[in-house]
Amino acid sequence: MTRNSSPQLWLYDTTLRDGTQREGLSVSIEDKLRIAKRLDQLGIPFIEGGWPGANPKDVQFFWQLQENPLKQAEIVAFCSTRRPNTTAATEPMLQAILAAGTRWVTIFGKSWDLHVTTGLKTTLEENLAMISDTIEYLRSQGRRIIYDAEHWFDGYKHNRDYALQTLEAAIASGAEWLVLCDTNGGTLPHEISQIVQDVVKMTGAWGMGHGAWRTGKESTQSPMPKIGIHTHNDSEMAVANAIAAVMAGAKMVQGTINGYGERCGNANLCSLIPNLQLKAGYSCITEDQLTQLTEASRFVSEVVNLAPDEHAPFVGRSAFAHKGGIHVSAVERNPLTYEHIQPEQVGNSRRIVISEQSGLSNVLAKARSFGIELDQQKAEAREILQRLKDLESEGFQFEAAEASFVLLMHEALGDRQQFFEVKGFQVHCDLIEGKETSNALATVKVAVDGKNILEVAEGNGPVAALDAALRKALLNFYPQIATFDLTDYKVRILNGHTGTAAKTRVLVESGNGHQRWTTVGVSTNILAASYQAVVEGLEYGLLLQSQAEAVLKASS
Repeated sequence: MTRNSSPQLWLYDTTLRDGTQREGLSVSIEDKLRIAKRLDQLGIPFIEGGWPGANPKDVQFFWQLQENPLKQAEIVAFCSTRRPNTTAATEPMLQAILAAGTRWVTIFGKSWDLHVTTGLKTTLEENLAMISDTIEYLRSQGRRIIYDAEHWFDGYKHNRDYALQTLEAAIASGAEWLVLCDTNGGTLPHEISQIVQDVVKMTGAWGMGHGAWRTGKESTQSPMPKIGIHTHNDSEMAVANAIAAVMAGAKMVQGTINGYGERCGNANLCSLIPNLQLKAGYSCITEDQLTQLTEASRFVSEVVNLAPDEHAPFVGRSAFAHKGGIHVSAVERNPLTYEHIQPEQVGNSRRIVISEQSGLSNVLAKARSFGIELDQQKAEAREILQRLKDLESEGFQFEAAEASFVLLMHEALGDRQQFFEVKGFQVHCDLIEGKETSNALATVKVAVDGKNILEVAEGNGPVAALDAALRKALLNFYPQIATFDLTDYKVRILNGHTGTAAKTRVLVESGNGHQRWTTVGVSTNILAASYQAVVEGLEYGLLLQSQAEAVLKASS
């Protein structure tokens, strides 16, 4: 579906740079690549990939994207202006930016005189030269520039004249976007609105040339730069401030998925996109892409190994959940009574928490999505629902582990294929005093077609050893297991207040080169939970292979 004729807004995602500065959030190169591809599918026009040169991970990330580019998004490299009293052409960090090979580069510079004199310990004049020299140099190397005016609103309020000079320096040097940053997150919406209006009005004078804000002299220069907004959430105002800026004339909105970011986070794109598109009438992404928003939010939360916010607006599991009797009664008559949008517009779904029928409907819909037709009048459907509720009360979460849910449904229907039977396992870990070691030895016992197999394998840690031993035991019977990979492993403590007796939920992601699937295990024993998830991961992979072979046989 094409974009509509509504006013166009440009989305700029900084999850992979600003978002990763959240305390407790860490991602691998593979994680970053997966998130970038998911954002590309979502239709985000600009994706900030990181600061190449600041760390080896970001360098590798940009190199890999040069080999396998995104389909529609512009990947953007991020960097500061050059250091004081040097030249941009001799600045090593700018050479790393050029090596990243991106068409667009975001450069941030100081807008607040306090940061210039106290943080950079240089003069106000040198800071202007740093902005100009950096942008001019990158422009001479064929790069297009987004200029992030760091601490813009604080700088504007404390020294308006100097803050405007920094923007003039960026404009005169060839910046195409001026992004006004509420870096400390302390500005209120009415201030954002007024200041953005002032800047939009003044940049309109750019048609009169550099210095026109003061001199009014006629000139013919490059096109008028466009204004963007970048807000932080320290006052719980990031989304409101971003919307206020758009209403005042900003054309680019920077933010992160789920609002991840430094301190209290950044503006949450999962709230901004539907508010701007469904309520304010702007065009951000297509309607079809908007229906992927909830899935994208949960995908990113799982990749970064943070629990999704179930009460998040629009995309949270509880965003359209109804529990109170009056609410439920009204929603069943007309959803508009307690829902501000249709949940399907953002890819979410309505949940009637106390309604058994509603729960059953969800199970029926999920089953259909996997090609399983359930009859709601038969006991099996209600058995699946009850089993689902019982297991989730124990700590399982099938939303993030749909492969395990498919196996659960097949078990309830009595047609779960018995590829192998697990008899038991043991794990031995080497602990050498004074030395770090992750060597582990696993022994597993399984049965295939009534034959018991005992195998031993070593691994880099107990889970890797268990996985290796299982594969070794099954490979002669199921050679396709050689194509299966354990691609991700995540652990979450569910009730940490109970100490070492706490339950652990383990999510294991597996793949076969074409598909990926996730399974879940829960136990007070982390190895038992891991083993359960690994076993089901292999079982589901064999199920996929069996189904593919059946389809091929039927078509031949």
